[in-house]
Amino acid sequence: MTENNIIPRWNLDSIYKELSSPEYKADLDVLKSLIKKLDVELTDCGDDKMTGESFNAFLNSFLEDYNQLLSLSKTIGAYSYIIYSTDTTNPEYMNNLNLIDKITTDEEQLAIKLSAVLAANSENLPEFYKENPDKKEYEFVLKEIIEDKLHRMSASEEELASQMSHTGANAWSLLQEQLISNLHDEKGKTFNELRNDANDSNPALRKASWEKEKQLLSDNRIAFAAALNNLKGETVTLNKKRDWASAIDRSLSSARLSKETLNALISSIEESLPVWREYFQAKAKLLRKACATVSQSAGTEADPGIAFYDLFAPVENPEKSAGQNQKNEDSVISRKWTFEEAREYVLKEYYSFSKDMGDFAAAAYEKGWIDAEVRPGKVGGAYDEDFPKGHQSRILTNFTGTFSDIITLAHELGHAYHFSCMKNKPAAFFDYPMTLAESASTFAETIVKQDMLKQSSGFDRIKILDLDLTDAAQVLVDILCRFYFERAVFEEKEKGLELNADDFCRLMAEAQEKSYGGGLNSERHEYMWAVKSHYYITDLDFYNFPYAFGQLFASGLYARSLSEGPEFAKTYAEILSNTGSMSCEDLCKKAGFDISDAEFWRNSIQMYRKEVEEYCEFVKKI
Repeated sequence: MTENNIIPRWNLDSIYKELSSPEYKADLDVLKSLIKKLDVELTDCGDDKMTGESFNAFLNSFLEDYNQLLSLSKTIGAYSYIIYSTDTTNPEYMNNLNLIDKITTDEEQLAIKLSAVLAANSENLPEFYKENPDKKEYEFVLKEIIEDKLHRMSASEEELASQMSHTGANAWSLLQEQLISNLHDEKGKTFNELRNDANDSNPALRKASWEKEKQLLSDNRIAFAAALNNLKGETVTLNKKRDWASAIDRSLSSARLSKETLNALISSIEESLPVWREYFQAKAKLLRKACATVSQSAGTEADPGIAFYDLFAPVENPEKSAGQNQKNEDSVISRKWTFEEAREYVLKEYYSFSKDMGDFAAAAYEKGWIDAEVRPGKVGGAYDEDFPKGHQSRILTNFTGTFSDIITLAHELGHAYHFSCMKNKPAAFFDYPMTLAESASTFAETIVKQDMLKQSSGFDRIKILDLDLTDAAQVLVDILCRFYFERAVFEEKEKGLELNADDFCRLMAEAQEKSYGGGLNSERHEYMWAVKSHYYITDLDFYNFPYAFGQLFASGLYARSLSEGPEFAKTYAEILSNTGSMSCEDLCKKAGFDISDAEFWRNSIQMYRKEVEEYCEFVKKI
């Protein structure tokens, strides 16, 4: 990268300048006042059925205040998290997060009381929609709130559970995040920097960083295992009290997805595993032929799979002579990018789909919505947070100049664009499920990678194929591995077992064997359970299959965009705008897909099957 490469930090002034700002304090006071006001109203309603007229007046007034409450809550909560995520040891930020957690507890109590009032007056709802046609759009959301009552403990038990979570599951979750964000090797290299080395072209560095990463995790294995064991144990206990048959049932409900559709999705991915294992083995051979791995066994007849630390390795052309086999600084794949170059590239690709998407991304850069600098105390990975206040977003990434970092930028901007498509919706509709939350981001990725494939030839095309297949394999094969692991953890916890680090390593090894199988050689990563923060997010059990859903749904959307041309951009924006208003099945039917049929998922995987065939054919010919 050039010396004048400037990697940005975000500008938060249009949200709040700081925690001590008058604007933040005023909004926090308004939020607290609204919670008290609505609590009184709901308490006064009680469990008795109202007359149609009184219910009509109550619900109209309540929805107006409730949308304001949700808007403030989402804004304040998102702000509190993002400032903490870039400085995880700041005591002021941590204390504020604890305060917001307690306010969230009060909100949850409101939701419980609201579900009771709506359930008692469900017979009045048809007349309410008739009298207020502008509120018809709330039908799906209010029905969900009523159904939520079926999986609630008593009000006092729910209140106690929320209060206890501050020193229970939420505390264990924060512990894992703080450990990961502050781990470093003997030279001060952060854990997240070690993780980023998986993308480096230096094979010795990739392996060395993998070894250091596993050692750091092993050194802290007791703390990580205690966090995961107790967090999942609390989830199992509460699920039983709330009449959930299993953790997956609760997750499917929050994902607005049927078990039939999940089974169709998982079975289709499982059917494709031989194809992915063929790809992993082909990549291992390619790396060995190019002398681009330090593994002694990967890609050999005795151990044909790829080493875990080479999964993200950039590939080199083994047909070049030693003098030619140097990093090509003009290659979009192998060269280091400045952030400005990455910005221009993403903008070009967004504009290739639609002016609306391009204009949105340009504004996000110009307004300082992105924090891309790698620094100590900052969480790893990437995310997007959306703010109803001013209908804006903020994006966190850890930019190191690789082409995969550009894909990450496109991905997170896709999340933010999704939120922008909901601009004129009430805050009650901003809460869309995880499954659909990953569709827009993955669609943006697909645009970037497929457009680049069209423009490439020779070995550069193989490099881009490898990048696309690497990413797709992570979202399908590795996600399946995470699904297997988490399912196994819950099965053991539901038996009342206490799990230690050895148990988690065993379950992860079994999940990797079941998913990757012979695609991996003997050099694996049994500590991945300690790395992935998704396992530690208390309200998002099974935050894995939604990624696979998003990847393959995005493939279906992309295929449709090719057949319909520029006009599809409007349809796409409309689909995104409705993601908070209906189930996954209903939304997809509106888009012309039957996702409960495994054939839909098989067809979506077909694009990757063709890419694997081309990739493997190249490797065979060398």
